[in-house]
Amino acid sequence: MTAQMLSSGTPRWVRWANAHRKWLFASPAMAFVAILIIFPLGWTIYLSLTDAEGSVRAAKEFVGFANFAEVLSDTERFWPATWRTVQFTAVVLIVEVVLGMAIALLLWRPFRGERWVRVAILLPLVATPVAVGMMWRLIFDPNIGLANTVIGWVGIPPQPWLAGQSTALPTTMFIDIWQWTPMVVLILLAGLTSLSDEPQEAALIDGANAWQRFRHVTLPLLMPTVIVAVLLRGIDALKTFDILYATKGKGGGSFHEVETLNVYAYGLSFDYNEYGISSTVLIIFFLIIVGSMWALTARRKDAA
Repeated sequence: MTAQMLSSGTPRWVRWANAHRKWLFASPAMAFVAILIIFPLGWTIYLSLTDAEGSVRAAKEFVGFANFAEVLSDTERFWPATWRTVQFTAVVLIVEVVLGMAIALLLWRPFRGERWVRVAILLPLVATPVAVGMMWRLIFDPNIGLANTVIGWVGIPPQPWLAGQSTALPTTMFIDIWQWTPMVVLILLAGLTSLSDEPQEAALIDGANAWQRFRHVTLPLLMPTVIVAVLLRGIDALKTFDILYATKGKGGGSFHEVETLNVYAYGLSFDYNEYGISSTVLIIFFLIIVGSMWALTARRKDAA
């Protein structure tokens, strides 16, 4: 309905609805999403300010920021879990972006058997993270696992893999990289196929080699897409839980060797029923995620 079609006798609320129709149509979905976000977040904030434990319905007292002081002073579980979260996210993100870029560049130009290669690369995305974790748990079993059998063929002694305190976290990083690098490949490949060929042809005419064309032409043009891939994969890597829990179980292992903030908060809630402390950990974790999203989004705007 256009403004010309609205006569002066049209009710005011009809004219207002016509002027704001895009918000009116979107408001039910926006309200539904807001409720799904605001209520759990508000409830978690409330629990973080209480001494809730045993049961969320049990009597609880308001303790203010005492839980935050307790968590932030915990050098045995919280800060090691925070460091593992940062370490896990940084390593898998760097490897997945670099490896994903290399694979995307290989798939950028048509070649024989391209379709089958793309299907093979995307296969890890088909399975759920829990199924992937269980599969690799069997492969890395120190006694009957295929991994030790294969390295034994070349004379390498058996490795503890997921069973070792020093090898468990790198092994779970490898599992995450194996499963989620294809997603980065998809994002970067979509960005590469949208680039114009003219800058590449101009650089080729000027005598630039392959590395120079990538460094000075392809990468700057692709940078907004790279930031998108880093944003999506980085936030997802920060929240990784299912692979870690499927491979190591409660507490991230007997010595908490792969315990990240997600695993730590889950254990506090469902193993020890300390809902006040676990909510505090989740709020701190939420602030870390929001801060990371803000920093990456700001970087994307600068690169655009």
